[in-house]
Amino acid sequence: MIPYLNNYLGGAWQGATSATTTLLDPVTGAALAQVGGPADGLAAGFDFARSHGAPALQAMSYGQRAAMLGEVVKVLQANREAYYDISLANSGTTKADSAVDIEGACFTLGYYAKIGATLDSSSLLLDGSPAMLSKDQLFQSQHVLAPVRGLALFINAFNFPAWGFWEKAAPALLSGVPVVIKPATVTAWLTHRMVADVLASGLLPAGALSIVCGSSAGLMDALGPFDVLSFTGSADTAALVRSHRAVARNSVRANIEADSLNCSILGPDAIPGSAEFDLYVNELVREMTTKSGQRCTAVRRALVPAACYDAVAEAVSAKLAQVTVGNPRNLDVRMGALVSREQFESVQSGLATLRGEAELLHSGAGREPVDADPAVACCVAPTLLGVREGEQAKLVNEHEVFGPVSTLLGYRDGAHALALAHRGHGSLVASVFSGDHAWMARAATELAGSHGRVHLVSADVGKTHTGHGNVMPASVHGGPGRAGGGEELGGMRALGFYHRRTALQASAATLQHLPQNATRWNS
Repeated sequence: MIPYLNNYLGGAWQGATSATTTLLDPVTGAALAQVGGPADGLAAGFDFARSHGAPALQAMSYGQRAAMLGEVVKVLQANREAYYDISLANSGTTKADSAVDIEGACFTLGYYAKIGATLDSSSLLLDGSPAMLSKDQLFQSQHVLAPVRGLALFINAFNFPAWGFWEKAAPALLSGVPVVIKPATVTAWLTHRMVADVLASGLLPAGALSIVCGSSAGLMDALGPFDVLSFTGSADTAALVRSHRAVARNSVRANIEADSLNCSILGPDAIPGSAEFDLYVNELVREMTTKSGQRCTAVRRALVPAACYDAVAEAVSAKLAQVTVGNPRNLDVRMGALVSREQFESVQSGLATLRGEAELLHSGAGREPVDADPAVACCVAPTLLGVREGEQAKLVNEHEVFGPVSTLLGYRDGAHALALAHRGHGSLVASVFSGDHAWMARAATELAGSHGRVHLVSADVGKTHTGHGNVMPASVHGGPGRAGGGEELGGMRALGFYHRRTALQASAATLQHLPQNATRWNS
């Protein structure tokens, strides 16, 4: 009998509902698990998180909560083999791609456990030094950061059921804010198993962690004015989130991460045969194939000098031709499946759209997937498209294909490359590969206003850079415009979303009575 992914609210697991959805293996089509319809008692469950989870968490110091996160990491590490099995079956990913999600989750949790420990016994964060409000300097203003008086609701995307959850939950729990997670239904099994393992450990106080696996109906209706919401998903759904009464009328703080047409630029100096040229080609192939291109940070637009267009197309195509696609249970397979048939159809439709203006440079569509029935498996071979004169591209700058697809765009000179990069209307990340450090610095300054992260690679960091698409907890994750306008992670900066900044105006004598264990906080 396949497992049923129960909801956990109000400190208790709920029973099965009549309406169910079956999760399928995207390679074999086998039934894996079931999830229910709308959750029962959302309002009461949210109230329990606020009335029990928040006070219990906030009775602890930041250092104690950091230690708690460290223990959670141990629980996840003890169960990691089960997580890999679930990821392979539910997401159709190879072990290497599953590691990006699972090990990334553990690393991020461990990172916040470590930096949270530096706050030690603090129970209050002081933001800056007091400002003098009177001539005698006795009446002062001290800004403080206090945890929000509500819960954090996470509505997550399907592509990172482990990391996508914990990269939000780590700073929230460290801040003392209880969490309700709504994973994308199609890949909810891994998130559910992780939550169940952590709850069973007894490490978290009652109400600190809840999960809703099935329908999202009513979730936002249950939000209160002091809650916060973090959403990762499509721009269309993001628009619905922003227009919901909880956000539009009750001012629930919302962080949005939406579509992103990320770009990678090969610098004008990086000619074929140079170290930067080879680094660029390798990174583009990796970005196209990791998790079958299902990363919100993946390279969708590859900007190259017009003179190098053919050389890049040839080099990338040669490497893509060596990528084996199919059943991740076969050790010879390098790239697995998309997560569902729905996603498979979406990628096919997106490819047809882009083909309206782009030429086909490489496609493995004629090769059958390894150890998989092409009529059942949601496998798509990596596809490289191209628009030789990037100035003529329009659809490529407007439509994201969320799969193993990237488009080469030829540019005239460095200024033209940067202009084309901005046509993504806001992205999570842009990368630049060049040996000209001065030009890269100027390019980074220009790109910063329209990208959440700018990743600069020269030969000297060729072996140590963390990758275009890899989100590191020390750096901010998010982007302006089309990318949603949100911001997550960034070290201690992440805690800001889960705190309210308040100005305390008082006598210096009064301010001296603030908690002695208060820490002066620097983001």
